[in-house]
Amino acid sequence: MTGVLWRTWADTHRARPRRTAAPTETAEVAASVRSAAEEGLRVRMVGAGHSFTDIAVTDGLMLSPSGLTALRSVDPGAGTVTVEAGLPLCDLNDRLAERGLALANMGDIAVQTVAGAVQTGTHGTGRDSGGLAGQVVGMELVLADGSVVECSAEREPALFQAARVGMGAFGVVTALTLAVRPAFLLHAREEPMPLEEVLERLPELRADNAHFEFYWFPHTGNTNTKRNNISDGPVRPLSAFRAWLDDDFLSNRVFEYTNRLCRRLPSLIPAVNQVSSRALSPRTYTDVSHAVFTSVRDVRFVEMEYAVPAEHLADVLREARSIVDRGGHRVSFPVEVRFAPADDVWLSTAYGRDTAYVAVHVYQGMPYAAYFADLEAVFASVGGRPHWGKIHTRDRAYLEGVYPRLEEALEVRERVDPRHRFGNAYLDRVLG
Repeated sequence: MTGVLWRTWADTHRARPRRTAAPTETAEVAASVRSAAEEGLRVRMVGAGHSFTDIAVTDGLMLSPSGLTALRSVDPGAGTVTVEAGLPLCDLNDRLAERGLALANMGDIAVQTVAGAVQTGTHGTGRDSGGLAGQVVGMELVLADGSVVECSAEREPALFQAARVGMGAFGVVTALTLAVRPAFLLHAREEPMPLEEVLERLPELRADNAHFEFYWFPHTGNTNTKRNNISDGPVRPLSAFRAWLDDDFLSNRVFEYTNRLCRRLPSLIPAVNQVSSRALSPRTYTDVSHAVFTSVRDVRFVEMEYAVPAEHLADVLREARSIVDRGGHRVSFPVEVRFAPADDVWLSTAYGRDTAYVAVHVYQGMPYAAYFADLEAVFASVGGRPHWGKIHTRDRAYLEGVYPRLEEALEVRERVDPRHRFGNAYLDRVLG
């Protein structure tokens, strides 16, 4: 197909590629890559469009993974599954649950494709378990010459380490082998807590909970905290009414209309945040892991997220609060804070260090550039690493200073894609 307009979920970027294709097997992907090379076209595989950057944009050949959704194999003994690139995470969760299996950790949105989430460094929050890429134990990729390669820690290890969070720069990911574990329950405890109390108690809150996160409401000193821990049961989900009230009506419908009002009358935002943060009531429930990890997010927004060394988090948040309190910005969305242990994935935001993630959001259609720029300067001052799929202004010169293995990854790229067939404007900026 030609002339198709593609856009990101938040409409931050659009593309009108020369050609599009939706291959249904790896051989078709390889043929498409070879055909694009003959025409001199660059190639990008898109996912669900949930990145806010132009990471997936191309004016060449845009591949859709919508036909690559098979669960190829399940090996309960080895604790692995092999899944094709285009399967949405929510569908993977269901298929794993049918077999008594689950991912050890995941983010709070599950509509992304498996490959898209892994390639951009998607993560949840965890004391012992990190991002999705850390759960990948094998990959199948189509390289720039159209060849198909399988890589793992034992087979093509340098390619594996570079391409796990590879942004599609090393090849088209067609399948991934993921480590999984027996299905488990999580007990969730959510409650408001003053920001300063959270910051003072961070060592305890992180050490005592398998999964801890919190949301700070700008223009206030208030947060909502969430602690998830493995439970023996029994299952005690939220009542249907409470789930609808909190997670559908308040968190999506009311929040949508409130943000529309605040977009028209930004002066109301501080007062609205005070009311919203104080209206939250504690709740506890126990459910299957993926139902606790994930949420429905219907309200559209623009997001920037940085991974900062965990030991700098308190200072970073206090400075962020000071910037907001000085009155230059009106921010209706909470700031989300999560954690991950150090991992060994070369281009993971948690590579080699205990990490805190700070995600800032702005309602779609409201100005965000100045707010993001002020906080980005704070994040960069402590060596923060931007989420590859979320708004940022960093380039290769900066990234070389915060990714110790970036040069090695780029050497792998030159070996497998010397003409940068899988490049685009975004990768030209961050990788050169």
